[in-house]
Amino acid sequence: MSGWDNEWPEAPYSESVAGADADQEHQREHDRQGLRDGALRLLARREHSCLELSRKLLAKGWPQSRVDEVLDELAAAGLQSDQRFAESFVRQRAGRYYGPRRIRAELEQRGVDSWQAVAAIENPEIDFFEIAAKYYQRKYRNADSALSYAERARRSQALYRRGFESDHLRDLF
Repeated sequence: MSGWDNEWPEAPYSESVAGADADQEHQREHDRQGLRDGALRLLARREHSCLELSRKLLAKGWPQSRVDEVLDELAAAGLQSDQRFAESFVRQRAGRYYGPRRIRAELEQRGVDSWQAVAAIENPEIDFFEIAAKYYQRKYRNADSALSYAERARRSQALYRRGFESDHLRDLF
């Protein structure tokens, strides 16, 4: 037997187990607070969908169960909202001359329910006809009415790629 064995008195079993449980509980609470703080830092920069936040937090190594728990808490407290994210995202993308089809697809990629995406896109403050006209004027300075069929098709395709619908194009041409 070495001299080291006698230097540390053994604690009674019940005290060591209770102390370990308390330490684990404290560590869990500390980890949960760190996870919550990380999520709040992301939300402070900009609105995020629940799926975006989850992906970012999981990429940092947080366990799925804890991430889900904290995101549910944030949503219940009104600190994270997919609807608020969708409204903000629609305003931002419409400001960059994107149409409703593309915005809806991007929202669904970010985990926003289709009904929330449609509700955000149907905001009466956003006029996609006006946005399409501004984009068209900005991209094609000459609004020549005597366009060839090929040029008109090329311009229509550019607007379709940006997410505008045929109703918006009909008004332009």
